[in-house]
Amino acid sequence: MILQSIRMLAVMTVITGIAYPLIVTGIAQLAFNDQANGSLIVENQKVVGSRLIGQPFSDPKYFWSRPSATSPMPYNGAASSGSNQGPTNPALAEAVRERVSKFDRKPVPVDLATASGSGLDPHISPAGAEFQVERVAMARGIPEARVRELVQRHTAGRQLGILGEPRVNVLLLNLDLDRLK
Repeated sequence: MILQSIRMLAVMTVITGIAYPLIVTGIAQLAFNDQANGSLIVENQKVVGSRLIGQPFSDPKYFWSRPSATSPMPYNGAASSGSNQGPTNPALAEAVRERVSKFDRKPVPVDLATASGSGLDPHISPAGAEFQVERVAMARGIPEARVRELVQRHTAGRQLGILGEPRVNVLLLNLDLDRLK
């Protein structure tokens, strides 16, 4: 009985500890290569960020990400969470008022005034990007039309044409802005 148990342990170890992970990894590499290999962006042998995790930007020459509920900065690399504040919580209303007051014109797109649900959202809405075009163009001394062109290039539509909302990846957009000559 003990010998039979040891054999079964060895067989199940090979199946669940070696074969299954190799099969799942192989399928992931074939079907979801980009996601399976991570999302780090490397330039000049230096990691500059991740396409899938929001990055903090505060300089006026950059597009700003959605705020994060985890800290005053847009993103806190040590934490990923939203807040427990409901829509009737006065603290949430005050946080939104404070975020809106940082912009010199109104109305502010909702994604620039409300925190990301995960605290790690790498995208803003096309309206959120358009709202920032004038500031970014002025800070960089380039025409607004050129900045809008980059926003358009980085605007992704709905997944499968029906899922989600159009979005702009802030990190990729800002990296392209830095490449402008």
